[in-house]
Amino acid sequence: MYHERDRETLIVIKPDAVRGSDSDVVSRFEDVGMKIMGMKMVRRGSAARGHYSEHVDKEFYDRLVEYMKQGPVVAMALEGVNAVENCRKIIGDTNPKDANPSTIRGRYGHMSFAHADGSDSTHQNLVHASATPEEAEKEVGIWFEDDELHDYRIGSEEHVR
Repeated sequence: MYHERDRETLIVIKPDAVRGSDSDVVSRFEDVGMKIMGMKMVRRGSAARGHYSEHVDKEFYDRLVEYMKQGPVVAMALEGVNAVENCRKIIGDTNPKDANPSTIRGRYGHMSFAHADGSDSTHQNLVHASATPEEAEKEVGIWFEDDELHDYRIGSEEHVR
């Protein structure tokens, strides 16, 4: 099977999106031909701590980890052409207020950075997506064991080489 690092990425549907809109979020990735290599719903504060380790010294770190522990999250390892770049386009601008209405954050998001900062709450932006292929490789390793990732072919793959 054909594999390249820029073909894999991690998506985490955060607690604020696991509220009935999570199935729409999953289908948006499948609709563009992304292949789900692994998917699970979990409550794992330890994964959130490892996932956000680069922010450990920042003032918002503890609130961010607590936010990720408010409810279950859905973690997905996806594979597809230009997976990192294309998934970030589907998700939209980090600040839901600025996101295009056709993106996940634009459609389902409601909290701006200014509101979160003004109310001393955690910025909730529905979905995480790896920013680079290197970050994707690290993050998939935090959220998934090797035996939780599946290699298989989907119909559209024969048209994408």
